Amino acid sequence: MKKSEYKKHPWHGISPGAHCPDVINAFIEIVPTDTVKYEIDKESGWLKVDRPQLFSVTVPALYGFIPQTYCSDAVATLSMQRTGLSNIRGDGDPLDVLVLTEKQITTGGILIRAIPIGGLLMLDKNEADDKIIAVMQDDAVYGHLTDISQLSDRQIDKLRHYFLTYKSIPGRDNPVTIAHVYGRLDARDVILRSIDDYHHQFA
Repeated sequence: MKKSEYKKHPWHGISPGAHCPDVINAFIEIVPTDTVKYEIDKESGWLKVDRPQLFSVTVPALYGFIPQTYCSDAVATLSMQRTGLSNIRGDGDPLDVLVLTEKQITTGGILIRAIPIGGLLMLDKNEADDKIIAVMQDDAVYGHLTDISQLSDRQIDKLRHYFLTYKSIPGRDNPVTIAHVYGRLDARDVILRSIDDYHHQFA
């Protein structure tokens, strides 16, 4: 069979991983040295500039998404069950992932194999916008971690602080809240539901 001469779309053309959700493929869009926020252009699959970083806050680790995931009804239902809130909907984007590593990776647009260890149940206004926290597979510093509870309180606070402030504008109400920090098993559930949402959306 002749192989395709074209580069696969990072969202639709790449598997979430042969051993997902235990080990996932993470497509990295931005890295801690970036001064602008890049994100995938959903139509073309190329990275595009979303916006300059508004303030001095920079992403604390490698940031991107899990291919062939989508945040819609299944993810939103789980958020409502866990928060007791109603009228939450999915944000209509791939599932976000933040990958911890001791390596200085300075460019995005790459794939990394990562192990999910937990996540942040984040709400952006009334949209479910979960952030899966993972570690790079075989990383010398973080690779042994299996659950977010193994991170220190200060490390978790750093992750929370970034997502609570990266859209915050002085003088305006912050649209973002983090309702819960959850562990590996709950992260697996979110990932699997986002895969279900993807199949329902793009079947």
